[in-house]
Amino acid sequence: MQQTLIKMLDLFFSPFIEFGFMRRALVGCLALALGATPIGVFLTLRKMSLTGDAMAHAILPGAAIGYLIAGLSLGAMTIGGVIAGITVAILSGLVARTTIAQEDSSLAAFYLISLAIGVVIVSMRGSNVDLLHILFGTVLALNDEAIYLVAGISTATLLTLAIIYRPLVLECLDQNFLNSVSSLSPIAHYGFLILAVLNLVGGFHALGTLMAVGIMILPAAAARFWTRDITPLIAISILMAFFSGFIGLLLSYYISLPSGPAIILTAGAIYIFSLIFGFNGVVIQKIQRQYHYKA
Repeated sequence: MQQTLIKMLDLFFSPFIEFGFMRRALVGCLALALGATPIGVFLTLRKMSLTGDAMAHAILPGAAIGYLIAGLSLGAMTIGGVIAGITVAILSGLVARTTIAQEDSSLAAFYLISLAIGVVIVSMRGSNVDLLHILFGTVLALNDEAIYLVAGISTATLLTLAIIYRPLVLECLDQNFLNSVSSLSPIAHYGFLILAVLNLVGGFHALGTLMAVGIMILPAAAARFWTRDITPLIAISILMAFFSGFIGLLLSYYISLPSGPAIILTAGAIYIFSLIFGFNGVVIQKIQRQYHYKA
């Protein structure tokens, strides 16, 4: 029994002990879980999950322009992605407020245009390998500079959320009430959007533009099947995100899966499990309804 336990522990932890790139990838996943996943919780509470997906795609042209100017430069691609993401968010909001278009349709239009422009820009200069790097990320190739960036974004996110937490929660519950009792609503709203863009850019370096939003939304959506209270919701979603990163990296190591998709597929499997067996999932709800009818 003891030998079996030792072998299992060795199976789970030896890749991270032996290889530096695996340790860096795990640290990157931890930083993303701490910073991006709480943002995902508020996105789901505000019914903006697809908005997060659109903004993730919207950063591509800025990152692509940074790539066109400086190659695979962390700084250039980060600055370009932040500018592009914030620009698309502002433009979609302006269109929604000055025309008959709804914000979701204007955001979808801008992100589709941005995605096409970004792919064209990368294709003009780079190879298919470069395009795959930008679209799907390279979490196993994270260097110290990228980890510092992601960790810095996560730290800034946690500090900012601590400051705007109360108005942000109130805005999720009743935006009109917050507007009537406080002038902090615009600060909370736009501050939150900036945090979302920053974390998508951080996730982009590890998971690519197509996968970055997954580590935000899937753990947050899965955690809602286990609790309805916001503080436990954030804690559970962070644990799920880190566990997804841990298991996804092991899958990529042992069976040669692409690391980013392996992490998101693990998060997807956790979501399906939570959907079925969570306290607020399909099975428990069905049992409760049957008990209610019998009573």
